[in-house]
Amino acid sequence: MASTFTRRDFLKQTAVAATGTVLLGCQTSRREISANDKLNIGFIGVANRAGADLEEVAREVNSVNVAALCDIDDTFLAKAREKYPGAKTYNDFRRLLDQKGLDAIVVGTPDHTHAVAAVAALKSGRHVYCEKPLARTVSEARIVAETARKYKRVTQIGTQIHAGTNYRRVVELVQSGAIGPVREVHVWVAATYGGMERPKETPPVPANVHYDLWLGPVDYRPYSPEYLPFKWRNWWAFGGGALADFGCHFMDLPHWALELHHPLTVEVVDGPPVHPESTPPWLIVRYEYPSRGDQPPVKLTWYHGGKKPGLLSPEIAAKWNGGVLFIGSKGMLLSDYSRYQLLPEKDFAGFLPPRPFIPDSIGHHKEWVEACKTGGPTTCNFDYSGALTEAALLGNVAYRVGRKLEWDAKKLRATHCVEADPFIQHHYRKDWKI
Repeated sequence: MASTFTRRDFLKQTAVAATGTVLLGCQTSRREISANDKLNIGFIGVANRAGADLEEVAREVNSVNVAALCDIDDTFLAKAREKYPGAKTYNDFRRLLDQKGLDAIVVGTPDHTHAVAAVAALKSGRHVYCEKPLARTVSEARIVAETARKYKRVTQIGTQIHAGTNYRRVVELVQSGAIGPVREVHVWVAATYGGMERPKETPPVPANVHYDLWLGPVDYRPYSPEYLPFKWRNWWAFGGGALADFGCHFMDLPHWALELHHPLTVEVVDGPPVHPESTPPWLIVRYEYPSRGDQPPVKLTWYHGGKKPGLLSPEIAAKWNGGVLFIGSKGMLLSDYSRYQLLPEKDFAGFLPPRPFIPDSIGHHKEWVEACKTGGPTTCNFDYSGALTEAALLGNVAYRVGRKLEWDAKKLRATHCVEADPFIQHHYRKDWKI
């Protein structure tokens, strides 16, 4: 996987791309587009989180034409069609990708169809924005990133918090040495999913839902309202619970600030008994990352479901339901999406933060749109976010296999742990492939 995208890379590539033109569109119908042209964009998923992506991208009215809409729910699709009457509509994303003249694709489906949709879009020559996590399995995440690199497409994962000013200021503090070299990080969220038994009742599929298309590559199971549209993260078949959902948001900050890539080891510190169907409602996982240049090795501990680091004072723990705690040789830095705090406070009285050196974002979705038009960079491309996704998902693998993983990132396997392979590698039902 490529190294972390740096500020220097961003400024250099932005300058190169500022006045350029790029070739966009499917391989059989490519078109040259200038910075003044509109992108024709297709949206796979149009409601809920996917609906938010649709609204954010469509807001760039001078740069974007909503040309195609796809959803397996006819009710959701009809509402989106009312707002964007000029777009062609589909239930099957594979038919959307057959549409000529599309330049880019937004994938907002549940995790289990991220990879098949994103890879198909990339192979067709389109640029891709994909919701996080990049895929449901580690092997899929690697394939998506490699495919984007091979086809030289502009990509962005849906970690929109990355574009916020707070994350930038925290990264600057860490990288400027405000708390000294960091060897330990704690990451926690209150979110919880799972802890459920597989539904026994099998009601009929609602008339507005194309259930087989929703399943996509996943082995068939009878329909249940416990799966869609909102509850799929509770189940291994479709997602990865709180770690897959929020890992790419909260682990993004230490991955960015400390230039972390692939962990060396992953092990579960504590968690409930493993359920073959449902994700864990709480979990504590420890990752060990190697040294990077002159930066020391890092131990990162993840907590979800109300679990928090024991080293937090009761006062601080009560005020931070989710956060990232960097522990450096000269102090600690606590952050969430919108705020940060240097600790102990008395040691940082009168502290002046460094002059900002990471430019403010023009907007997470807008960054991708502009990059598609100019060939410029994005900050959460699939090289960066692929490694981030793999790390998050490996925590679930370690939990499900019940062993510490010695991770060989190059070979994409846990050394001397073949029982981990079924949880690392994807498996698709007949007639589906990546």
